[in-house]
Amino acid sequence: MSEPVPGIDFERLTPWFREHVAPVSALTAKIVGHGRSNLTYRLEADGLAWVLRRPPLSHVLPTAHDMKREFRVISALEPTDVPVPHAIALCEDISVNDAPFYIMSFVDGMVPTDPAAVAATFSEEQRRRIGEELIDTLVRFHAVDPAKVGLADFGKPEGFLGRQVRRFVDQLARSKQRELPELDELARRLTAALPIESGHTLVHGDYRLDNCVLSGDGHIAAVLDWEMATLGDPLTDVGLQVMYWPERGTVAAPPGAGIASASVLTLPGFPTRDEAMRRYAEKSGRDLSDLDFYAVLAFFKLAVILEGIHARFLEGGTVGAGFETMANQVLVLARQGMAIADRSSIAALRG
Repeated sequence: MSEPVPGIDFERLTPWFREHVAPVSALTAKIVGHGRSNLTYRLEADGLAWVLRRPPLSHVLPTAHDMKREFRVISALEPTDVPVPHAIALCEDISVNDAPFYIMSFVDGMVPTDPAAVAATFSEEQRRRIGEELIDTLVRFHAVDPAKVGLADFGKPEGFLGRQVRRFVDQLARSKQRELPELDELARRLTAALPIESGHTLVHGDYRLDNCVLSGDGHIAAVLDWEMATLGDPLTDVGLQVMYWPERGTVAAPPGAGIASASVLTLPGFPTRDEAMRRYAEKSGRDLSDLDFYAVLAFFKLAVILEGIHARFLEGGTVGAGFETMANQVLVLARQGMAIADRSSIAALRG
């Protein structure tokens, strides 16, 4: 009999799995990844492996954790040159496992969270290529025509930035457990500083190195964690890189915030953040003069998301370790966002 795993009901899941995925004898499961938002499990049976994704165990906010959307975007991208796992089966019947979930292929390789492991596995030359490929993959993703892959109705791109700010301000009000004046001030400044949108494409919403699987020869084998994907302003994905890609000698986000790639990207060989931003601008043809706004928005959004995770932790709805640090990480992210806003060339961001 399989060992109990929070969030998995083997007695009900196994018959469904046999019917929709593979005629396995018995399933085992273990939680993988940082588990800060949607939960990811590696399922194994008969020498084979799959991945199951499901929402958190508690404190699920409206519009968040939509398994059908995540499954749909992976399925749509599979024929493109954007590397994604194979989407196998979606289950929206909560009687099977108490929440919607989907099954995708397990992509073998390294999720680059450990600087020592990355340094030992890949040469400086390979690391540079990985960093360049991270940017090039984002450029290719932003070049996908949503209509051609069946995603023309995947979001409402017009007014995307304004809705993003309003949505996360509302999410903060729903989630926060204490007074957070820095986040309140960032909300005010972001609202006042909304730029003209740079364009409308598919956006990932959480694009970073440790949401990728690296093959043994140092290529991006798959991009993961599509739960925040939609149609919107592509520079929101680029602004995230300011947070996820620190300058050498600094850490742009607090350790444990679900941004393990930050310390990896400071290893010798990887392009600098400025080089990465220039590469994106050159290959995409997009103007990055308003990048400060998108960077501040990235810090604000992650702080709000972590405050929601802190709320789940207080309710006992998290799985894994490290959640006790979330409350402080929210404050650190808010202050880092304020620092960018205070020195920005965009007057409204300076308050």
